[in-house]
Amino acid sequence: MITKLTGILNRVLDEEVRVQIGPFEYQILIPEFVRRQIQLNTGSEITFHILDYIEANQNSNRMIPRRIGFLSELELEFFELFCTVDKIGTKKALKAMGRPIKELADAIQRQDVKWLTTMPGIGKTSAEQIIATLRTKVAKFSMVQPTSANSGASPTGNAGGPTGINPQIFEDAYVALMTLGLSPVDARNRLDMVIASGVEIKEVADVINAVFKRSES
Repeated sequence: MITKLTGILNRVLDEEVRVQIGPFEYQILIPEFVRRQIQLNTGSEITFHILDYIEANQNSNRMIPRRIGFLSELELEFFELFCTVDKIGTKKALKAMGRPIKELADAIQRQDVKWLTTMPGIGKTSAEQIIATLRTKVAKFSMVQPTSANSGASPTGNAGGPTGINPQIFEDAYVALMTLGLSPVDARNRLDMVIASGVEIKEVADVINAVFKRSES
């Protein structure tokens, strides 16, 4: 079983990345909060902590091996714990985890059903089940410090995108856009457009201004 992969980040797609290791390119599935941290790092060396699982194809008898990647072992551990919740399988957990694990753990500890229902695919019943199952098990995750992409070279950004930008700026902008009423998907798509535009970004306000300037044009 593979537990860690280090290689060159070739591409960052909607729900996966492609990592080059020697002559081979590997597909690694990632949650949204990891995607936002690494989307400016294409062309750089990066390490993923890996979870292997087998995906069953409902339309055939095929069993497809998949890999899920995280930037730290603690993130991977939280994901595995999250998957122990009744009716929260691997695919649903991967889709739901749009926020860093510290924020998820904090919401679970304070039993914030409303906050948890903002996660993609999580309704009120699922949120209540998450709290009932995990509220006594997430204390250490609420104390974790934010993880940064561990690249061995300076970020080059996506094609046409800005370079050398602190990923935390986009993380904070993502939260701000949802506070302004955008859905997680819409907020993510608008941030991607700002990155692709190459506009100069120094702070969160620059991102927000660029988002709404593009929406008005």
